[in-house]
Amino acid sequence: MMQSQVEEHLCSVFPVDDGLFSDYYTEESSYEFCGHVLKITQNFSADLGVAAAVWDAGLALCQYFEEQKMSFCGRKVIELGAGTGIVGILAVLLGGDVTITDLPHTLKQIENNVSANIPSSWAHRSQVCALSWGCDHSRFPIDYDIVLGSDIVYLPETYASLVQTLQHLSAQRGTIYLSSKMRREHETVSFYEKILPQHFQCQLVHRNEEQNINLYKMTKKEPSAGQQ
Repeated sequence: MMQSQVEEHLCSVFPVDDGLFSDYYTEESSYEFCGHVLKITQNFSADLGVAAAVWDAGLALCQYFEEQKMSFCGRKVIELGAGTGIVGILAVLLGGDVTITDLPHTLKQIENNVSANIPSSWAHRSQVCALSWGCDHSRFPIDYDIVLGSDIVYLPETYASLVQTLQHLSAQRGTIYLSSKMRREHETVSFYEKILPQHFQCQLVHRNEEQNINLYKMTKKEPSAGQQ
């Protein structure tokens, strides 16, 4: 797919100016997880749209890491649809070698938050780069230990591309953690209950009833004998 076609495809699938953030302003917030204080800047604007914010599902995933006393030491990790980068940043601080990804227009915000939170001596353990689901995931390796995503399941038009990308990134041994607000109007429930189980072993590992957030742990299904 030519670059111009990719950009046109992304604009149609991921609308940027969705009316949520018509005025530009910056908000700085602090969050504490696993003994680390994360200072996250959110640049609200029509350009960044929903990617500007720290969403509750991302905080829920960070909280899960804390509750489970998770360590990512020696683990190769990738985060999808990172937005502010808060989840990927915490994974770096917990010892992972982390690739933090999102669409090209979000990368500056992520890079700034990485610089503000990751010590320079650990800089080699994180990288920020563009990844457009279904378009260029084949540029990335297939041997990630952990794939992370929070509140990335909200546009049904993207679900097929997201599944393709998850299959590629976790092809060898990967475990996937996805945290989502379960919005029926966005067919989020259908994605987890009907689409993903066709390709992955899915386990609900945490539910926040008050916020209607589910956290799933998944591994790729082994092909049956007839499919080999």
